[in-house]
Amino acid sequence: MAQALKLSQSPNVVLNCAAALAMAGENARAAKLADDVAQKRPFDTLVQFVAVPLVKAQIELNQRNPGKAIDLLDSALVYARANSGVLYIRGNAYLKAGRGSDAVQAFQRLLDLKNMIIIDPTMPLAKVGLARAYVLAGDKARARVAYQDFFAVWKDADPDIPVLSEVKTEYAKLQ
Repeated sequence: MAQALKLSQSPNVVLNCAAALAMAGENARAAKLADDVAQKRPFDTLVQFVAVPLVKAQIELNQRNPGKAIDLLDSALVYARANSGVLYIRGNAYLKAGRGSDAVQAFQRLLDLKNMIIIDPTMPLAKVGLARAYVLAGDKARARVAYQDFFAVWKDADPDIPVLSEVKTEYAKLQ
């Protein structure tokens, strides 16, 4: 992160770093970076209505405010095809809010973009989100399929990766 910020202070780099920091739970640093870019670029639509709300929504999720996170991303939905994080974070917010069918829609919308967004780290995680959303919505059959889709993508992954272990435990509970 620090190296990326040393190399470039472009809005995209700074806001991607802010999003990563927010996802890692470093709320104060993430908010500071996002606020600095927002202040420098008051007329930049993608900054004001997509990237900064995305960072702030993740911070709200970290603070257990899924409703506020969903509200923050309302303006960004128009631009969801340009930023997969909008749908990913919104899907997670719906999960935290206990809104399984809304989460299914958000994650499925993200997965439907796979032909437009070729390399995206949120895609495999969206498969997990979709599985969790199906569980929450009470559709265990579709949840199993979504978990299996995730495992197919991660078949060669290091088995000690925490998210993989967590997902295997979730899947075992479905059986």
